[in-house]
Amino acid sequence: MKCTRCQHENRAGAKFCEECAAPLAAACRHCGGQLSPTAKFCPECAHPTGLASPAPTTPRFASPENYTPKH
Repeated sequence: MKCTRCQHENRAGAKFCEECAAPLAAACRHCGGQLSPTAKFCPECAHPTGLASPAPTTPRFASPENYTPKH
């Protein structure tokens, strides 16, 4: 598999380029279509790729009661 960034020829199945560490394209588990490194859905069959990061389980900010000073 050829890296799109540096044109290095990598072994089949590699996830990252051996030369520049750029993410390499993957294949869809459902149809075998080529996926870009950031694809969330396959462009061929619209199947979820599973490459998206999961949603955070904790809130981004604490509730105001946790950081509001008590007077």
